[in-house]
Amino acid sequence: MDRLAAMRAQQQGGNSGYQRQNPYARQDDHEYEMADVRDSSTNLTSRGDSMSDFYAEISSIQDTIKTFNANVSRIDELHSRSLNNTDDTAAQRNASQLQELVEDTSALSATLKRRVKDLERQGGSGRDGQIRKQQTALVKSKFVDAIQSYQTVEQQYRQKYKQRMERQFKIVKPDATPEEVRAVVNDENGGQIFSQALMNSTRYGESRAAYREVQERHQDIKRIEQTIAELAQLFNDMSMLVEQQDETINTIQTTAEAVEKDMESGLQQTGKAVTSARSARKKRWICFFLSLVIIAIIAIVVVVVIKNK
Repeated sequence: MDRLAAMRAQQQGGNSGYQRQNPYARQDDHEYEMADVRDSSTNLTSRGDSMSDFYAEISSIQDTIKTFNANVSRIDELHSRSLNNTDDTAAQRNASQLQELVEDTSALSATLKRRVKDLERQGGSGRDGQIRKQQTALVKSKFVDAIQSYQTVEQQYRQKYKQRMERQFKIVKPDATPEEVRAVVNDENGGQIFSQALMNSTRYGESRAAYREVQERHQDIKRIEQTIAELAQLFNDMSMLVEQQDETINTIQTTAEAVEKDMESGLQQTGKAVTSARSARKKRWICFFLSLVIIAIIAIVVVVVIKNK
């Protein structure tokens, strides 16, 4: 009996120890599951933060492009004032503002180019990668359009400055030949030709003012040509990046158009299905009522027959 009691006590102790181990095992499994959930949540949060940062950068670049375009409009206005100013003080102030704005816009364009290239290097795969490529391509296209607009403004005013120089030179020498005018405008020994014409001119005061303005316009044209060269290089760099994304944009647009057509077709099919369902339901009700009428008639006939018998 003592031995039997000891065996029972040992068995109970073993079962009790086994039961105590299970909660720990379940707790470990629960900890592993919670760790997986935390890791998944961390990955999702990181992905969300990454896309949020990307959208914030896209929005910031778009705002900077708007500032760039505003600067170009202001440069256009200052060029126009430069052609129409007659007061020396106002002309100097306008020239200073124009030079400062051109430098600021040049720095802004360099910053935009760097930021767009940074977006290009991010890349990505899957749906997020496609979104990144599409949005990056769109801001690049907007930036290229802004560069082209700036180029157009500078080229227009380079031509207008040259036309103004021609008029000023003809004040000094009304009978100037086309070759002399071209030499003065393009600064090909134009200073010497202008000096000789200045000595022979009878309108000394107007001639001196015209000579001074031509010299100033030469400097303006040099700055414009430098800006045009920088913009041309910038345009080439950005155009190469845009061309690399053209295929992606075209694919996205084609896919979007196909999805839109599929949606329209689906809506049409849905409308037809709804109409067919309503018609079928109406026919079922008609059949049901006809069946009731037929059953009622049969019942009446049966009742009459039975009564007659």
